[in-house]
Amino acid sequence: MKEEFKPYRSVEKPWGREVWCALTDEYCLKLIEIKKGFVTSLQYHEKKRETTVIHSGRALVTLKRAGETKYSQYEVGPGAIIDLPVGDIHRIEALEDIVMYEASTIHVDDVVRLEDSYGRAGTSEV
Repeated sequence: MKEEFKPYRSVEKPWGREVWCALTDEYCLKLIEIKKGFVTSLQYHEKKRETTVIHSGRALVTLKRAGETKYSQYEVGPGAIIDLPVGDIHRIEALEDIVMYEASTIHVDDVVRLEDSYGRAGTSEV
């Protein structure tokens, strides 16, 4: 009989959940689900670099690259890759239910929330 896969950790969020698939000395891999109509914090990272791939659903990505003065918005769908170097300010709004994968550095507590619809601005809670 095959051993059932158990995620490293499942973290409920106001907008959905994160399933931590791996957290090693070198990288973190998460499956992230965002419910339609919900939005992540407007945030950036001081150490963490992440790359996200949209598996299913559509999203509105708000992005201000480090060193830039203006925000851009992009509507993305399955197969879209969102690469976020340190310092990029970003937010993801689910236009449909979203499933995405995030690979990042191991700095999982490194989040600076500038705005948050759920009262978490200014916190770094995972």
